[in-house]
Amino acid sequence: MTSRGSATAAAIIGGAALAAGLTAWRVLAKERSATVVPLQRLSRKYRSKSRAGLVPVAKGAPQGELSVLPSQYPALRRDDSVVEVLHGETIADPYRWLEDPDSPETQAFVEAENALTQSVLAQCSTREPFRQLYTQLFDYEKYGTPYRKGERYYFSHNSGLQNQSVLYSQRGLKGERRVLIDPNTLSEDGTVALGGAAFSEDGTLYAYMLSSGGSDWKTIHVKRINQETGETTDLEDKLDHVKFSGITWTHDGLGFFYCRFEEPETADKGTETTQNLGQQLMYHVLGTPQSEDVAVLADPDHPTWMFGTEVTKDGRYLVVTVSDGCLPANKLWYVELEGLPRDATSGALALRDHDFHSGTRKLPLVKLIDDFSASWDYVGNDGTAITLHTNSNAPRYRVVRGDMAATDFAASCTDLMAQHPKDLLQWCSLVKGGTLVVCYLRDVVSALQLHSWQTGELVRPVELPGLGSVSGYSGSHKHTEIFFTFTGFTEPGATYRVDLADANPQPQLFRRIHTVGFSPEEFVTKQEFVTSQDGTKVPMFVVHRKGLELNGANPTLLYGYGGFNISLEPSFSVGRVCWMLAYNGVVAVANLRGGGEYGIEWRNAGSVHNKQNVFDDFQACAQFLHSSGYCSPHTTAIQGGSNGGLLVAACANQRPDLFQVVLAQVGVMDMLRFHKFTIGHAWITDYGNPDEAEDFAYILRYSPIHNVALPADGGQYPAYMITTGDHDDRVVPLHSHKLTATLQHVLAGAPNSPQRNPLLTRIEVRAGHGAGKPTSKIIDEQSDMFAFAAACMGAKWAAPAADQ
Repeated sequence: MTSRGSATAAAIIGGAALAAGLTAWRVLAKERSATVVPLQRLSRKYRSKSRAGLVPVAKGAPQGELSVLPSQYPALRRDDSVVEVLHGETIADPYRWLEDPDSPETQAFVEAENALTQSVLAQCSTREPFRQLYTQLFDYEKYGTPYRKGERYYFSHNSGLQNQSVLYSQRGLKGERRVLIDPNTLSEDGTVALGGAAFSEDGTLYAYMLSSGGSDWKTIHVKRINQETGETTDLEDKLDHVKFSGITWTHDGLGFFYCRFEEPETADKGTETTQNLGQQLMYHVLGTPQSEDVAVLADPDHPTWMFGTEVTKDGRYLVVTVSDGCLPANKLWYVELEGLPRDATSGALALRDHDFHSGTRKLPLVKLIDDFSASWDYVGNDGTAITLHTNSNAPRYRVVRGDMAATDFAASCTDLMAQHPKDLLQWCSLVKGGTLVVCYLRDVVSALQLHSWQTGELVRPVELPGLGSVSGYSGSHKHTEIFFTFTGFTEPGATYRVDLADANPQPQLFRRIHTVGFSPEEFVTKQEFVTSQDGTKVPMFVVHRKGLELNGANPTLLYGYGGFNISLEPSFSVGRVCWMLAYNGVVAVANLRGGGEYGIEWRNAGSVHNKQNVFDDFQACAQFLHSSGYCSPHTTAIQGGSNGGLLVAACANQRPDLFQVVLAQVGVMDMLRFHKFTIGHAWITDYGNPDEAEDFAYILRYSPIHNVALPADGGQYPAYMITTGDHDDRVVPLHSHKLTATLQHVLAGAPNSPQRNPLLTRIEVRAGHGAGKPTSKIIDEQSDMFAFAAACMGAKWAAPAADQ
């Protein structure tokens, strides 16, 4: 089974790739003549260089309908002794004590801030009606894209409000369904989630990962499946300390490869902040304890390297990818499995002599590609002729075929499918019968095609039902059928089946998800192309009810991300639909540079020293919405999570006059120290390295906590709601905590401060970065955020009375 996307691609920062390059943090000696520069003064100095001719923070935000007096904020200790000299600049970090999540002082901060937030949320009159509407609209059956393994089909299903979706199996498309795993039975609060899985080649074994409380840490468990009945037997295998890992079975089903780290320092996994370094590639023999697993690959000289594996479709080779950071590039190595020793009794691979730490022999790796100049992803092979999806000399990607036995592999590669002149070749999948299923992204809209596996030539396009995205796909070199799911901003999911063995294969509707409480026909979706500051055309989707009056008064939610080669394609969100129904609102999704919408050049144009382009793009999108009559600054809320949290916080610093509300979720806010915690070192490839003077100077210009300053006109900032989870071990909560403290001190620290728009944070207990979050927590959090935004704007309730 081939699925769209990969575990690696979604593992690090809201969907960005793994690993990183980290140079040692250098703390320069304090010079006797150094003067401590307050954060806001230092940041203004740098921000004045960020865009030629622009005086930043010239004008404050409009006053909203909710107010918090300066005296209402919790009194927070500032430790003025925490000062560092970095690249000749003296940086104060008075809230570094908030980096310790377990200290009584940090826990008191969380309690006090949550209490303030709840007191303000109690003033939001539409909070409960919105929660009721959200619950009503969320209560519909949800299905995942089905896929086949062995003799059975599998699919996820949620009856409506279950905290976690249940995985079912059935024999045949019309067979009786049977539960394979129900995560809802594994915890009382619904915070244990399924976090990745893999079937053995014959489908009789199922290895799956569970996470708890939102943490990225996982445990691997194994079930045996009766192919006829679907009955399962739990095996004793349990593997711990797993993070950012896939599971790769050998075709004999006797063992699998996975990745792990050393045991973390804290027993409460997910609350630690220590760096994730030294990932190891392990081999586990089924039925043996984890203590006997062999570390077949590690690299202490490159502790940030991360490993991914895949067994070729013929079972002959183990393909190993090595990543270093979030750059879309990897090394490509392989091992011929048939040449490895096997245990005389079990038949499993006997790799003890190849153990990296204690073995006498190294794993016999062949290094096809041994640099980080491009990405190389396995598609299929015929013996030593291997086919790869790559961006090598092709920023919009191409498909190549090369000889694994060649002396110079890269030189042996020839195009099977050349780079398209305009469209992004997102992914491709080999299906039985010699068909290559190919998905392009054309101005952020999916286009699906069938090509010849032998020649790469187009066979026929696959008709899609409209403008949207292929959000789910399954297909296999063992079967001629494929499934794909089509989604849009108002289309929750229609799954189609195509049998490529037919003479004229056409998509047949297999299952359509039906929502309640609204009809997709009530809405209109437009795609606008906004001119950014440097003349670049930036796509933006705008969705609203039909017949909307463009009077500038519509409550508008502008969402963005802009980083890590991630594309924001059309997708369905109950929360956004509720926003449009509850307040007659507008939803806008901006496809900013830094993302992957147009390939590597688009990504590079918004990364490292080009990061300001992302903020310029987003601000241009807000100004377009204002000038086009959709909304005004008073009716504009901006939202972003993870790297998108950084986006909205940086834009609020640079142009507070454009926005009324900032919804910053699990954001990266301390850009001088992001690389020091958990997997933050992996983001250096997108942000730059604060340890390097040139990168430091650029990063400091937009780092959210270092650029908070009172507007020059004596005005204020937009209302803020900063959200995080206490078990977020990807973007650790200290980022949100330190920005919250900084905002409250700089903007509302004086009794005569003009700041009245609320500066709040919402800290969820037993929640992480977002993956696996239970339905109940999703509804609560989004209801709070959107009701808060509406109250600040003074938005009136527009849903029918019955929905209240």
